[in-house]
Amino acid sequence: MNKAPLKVQHWLIFALVAVLFFAWGAWLMRGTEVEPVANLQQWRDALLQPLAEDELTLRDVQASAPGELWLEPRLDGARLVYRALLEGEEGEWSLEAELRLSREQRDSLMTAQGLKAGDSEQVLGQSLVDQMAGFSIASLNLNAPQALASERLAASLGQPRLTLELADGQAWVYPQWGLTVHLRGDEVALLHAVPRQAFRATR
Repeated sequence: MNKAPLKVQHWLIFALVAVLFFAWGAWLMRGTEVEPVANLQQWRDALLQPLAEDELTLRDVQASAPGELWLEPRLDGARLVYRALLEGEEGEWSLEAELRLSREQRDSLMTAQGLKAGDSEQVLGQSLVDQMAGFSIASLNLNAPQALASERLAASLGQPRLTLELADGQAWVYPQWGLTVHLRGDEVALLHAVPRQAFRATR
């Protein structure tokens, strides 16, 4: 007489246990989800993708972050770099973008600024920044804030296509963006990006 109600009770208990089990599993999954780097997709679209296609200019970089133009006299040739800080939820990222210049343009800048190889670097005026706004970017470095976990970058960009072991850490390679991510332990140290064509030429 009581078998049917007992069976119903058994099924109810089984259903309740199943619901609790799946709820617990969902809670565990949510608790282990890795949070992506908040601004990285925006910077990828605004900076990394155009650079990969060799279409990034100083004007584009300025639109993402106001900064200063520096001339670096070096024995192996002068470098002209744009430096700025990018504000992210994780803290400040240091940006350095090198402009693509011919040897003649480098020499002309050195002469105009009264510099010679080996002198200290010098910040250039805003008028020169405006004049050079249309110049192409040859490479881009993004120094990450301290204690940025590498798994968060992977959650933002996906898994790298290639992993390299280095003397001081590891490198993740994303050829589609001409991007190499340098890691120290489990933390991101630096993102280095160049046009895809130049990236392939060095591989």
